[in-house]
Amino acid sequence: MRAIVRTEAEALHDVRALRAQLERMQGRRLDAPVVPTHPAFAGLLPGGGLRPGASYSLTPSAALLLALMARPSQDGAWCAAVGMPDLGVEAAERYGLDLDRLVLVPDPGPRWLAITAAIAEVMPVVAVRPPARVSEGDVSRLAARLRDRGSILLVQGVWPQVEASIEVADPRWSGLGPGHGYLAGRELTVSVTSRRSPSARRARMLLPAADGTVSLLGPVAAAERPRLETVPDFVEARAVG
Repeated sequence: MRAIVRTEAEALHDVRALRAQLERMQGRRLDAPVVPTHPAFAGLLPGGGLRPGASYSLTPSAALLLALMARPSQDGAWCAAVGMPDLGVEAAERYGLDLDRLVLVPDPGPRWLAITAAIAEVMPVVAVRPPARVSEGDVSRLAARLRDRGSILLVQGVWPQVEASIEVADPRWSGLGPGHGYLAGRELTVSVTSRRSPSARRARMLLPAADGTVSLLGPVAAAERPRLETVPDFVEARAVG
């Protein structure tokens, strides 16, 4: 059987052709610049940040959402949260969001998807908690609008066609003594899976620490996808409220 010998130039040509095909299918450049988020997430997210025109699926955690939105907000981006009546402005401010550029739509009603799409037309970062499942057609139309406007969609819950899924697991709280005290800080594992990475990337971090900051506790590692644990919002409210 004769071996096929290909030159470096031929291999590079094929790689570029495949890259161009993927970019046409996804509607954006694979090396497009990303929007920086908190440095603790840089080693986990594809490209080191949030990609304009992309959507992300998040564990329903207020702390995770606010930590991701804080840096874009500090850099001047308008942010919006749709369908999250329990998201407090005090917690948002504690995580560093600029309240002058934060729009909250706590109860969008049955037209929540249309409202989310309309807000994505004018705001670069939009978060939403879907009250119901959506069709693939609706998701595709919203995705096209995101790419056209360069907006970022952060979805609390399962969502198709995402750039990456960001989950938290194995929370461990500090601050409680034997029968007394208050919840002060939380250590947990954050994992990110994406179509760009064959396996999950995860890291242990404080989210939040006792002083409200976010920080890594160890290096980012590639590992099997951890068991998902949703952190109840009422528990987070005690920690950040």
